[in-house]
Amino acid sequence: MVADARFDKLAVVRSSLATGLTPVYWLGNAPTQFSDWVSSLFVNKDDLKRDNDELQARLLILERRALKYAALASENNELRRLMNSSEVLDDRVIVSEVVSVSPDPFAHELVINKGRSDGVHEGQAILDAGGLMGQVIQVSQITARVLLVSDSSHAVPVEVVRNGLRAILLGTGKANSLELVHVPDTANIREGDLLVSSGLGGRFPRGYPVAKVSRISKEPGEPFITIEATPTAKLNQSRMLLVVFQALVSDNKRLEDELDPEKGGTSAGDRLQKER
Repeated sequence: MVADARFDKLAVVRSSLATGLTPVYWLGNAPTQFSDWVSSLFVNKDDLKRDNDELQARLLILERRALKYAALASENNELRRLMNSSEVLDDRVIVSEVVSVSPDPFAHELVINKGRSDGVHEGQAILDAGGLMGQVIQVSQITARVLLVSDSSHAVPVEVVRNGLRAILLGTGKANSLELVHVPDTANIREGDLLVSSGLGGRFPRGYPVAKVSRISKEPGEPFITIEATPTAKLNQSRMLLVVFQALVSDNKRLEDELDPEKGGTSAGDRLQKER
């Protein structure tokens, strides 16, 4: 140390020796560094695989959530359309869901998840966002069976919105086709006319859209014309439905007054056109 302090030249020599020995140090440490590098390489691959698996799992979860949110958004839109369709009516409604469809191709029926415990009873009208679907024909405690308007045994008293012409609309056993019967060949009716429930018979409330006239044919010598109509409701597609509770009206005179133009009443067609 004394020599170091006195002779600066020794420091230069020592530095030169250290520089010259550096490659030796590198070579001596190379096996250890190489081993550490190889180990870290395999560890990194394992980490990458684990991270990739985690990301894939998260992606699946997010995709599932996205699908669920899309389904919820679609359901909300359907509910919104349902509620909008009920705003023009005075009747109370509850929302129900289709839980099963009849496997019998000749029976146009379905089951909804509302029953006696919800106040549902036989004869109630069932709607979707487009119009009249059918009516309740059987009720259990938590479900109800619905007969669709397309069933061959179903009939709805209707009237033409444009002019108030009344007739009976029958199911044909086809989901996309109904038949308007007993219409004279002189009747003022044309393709595209909207048919709504007339309320006659007391089974269905007045003013519900039921179908649109799609085809008219006249046979020479026949007193009645053949009229086909397309349901406004999506009978084979709708899942969310409305169960209609008619306003309890004991005074039938009020309904008669509404139908009598001389007393300030209007037909269902005029009323629907004004609401639009």
